Amino acid sequence: MGFCISCGQQHQDGIRFCRFCGNQQPGEQLLARLRQEAEQLHYLRVQAQALAQQQQQQQQQYSQNQYNQQPRW
Repeated sequence: MGFCISCGQQHQDGIRFCRFCGNQQPGEQLLARLRQEAEQLHYLRVQAQALAQQQQQQQQQYSQNQYNQQPRW
């Protein structure tokens, strides 16, 4: 099931025109390309989140090491 890109009503996959508003729907080739791009963007986002988390952990570890190395008066 898909949704009209114009009015948002749900419709069957593979239709060319929305039965509610009559607007033309994207073809299967465009939908396949958009799905592929969405998967690539999701993969990049997951990688960026993992890298940010790793950097945050390294910063916390560095800060903790700096704190432990300070002289105690």
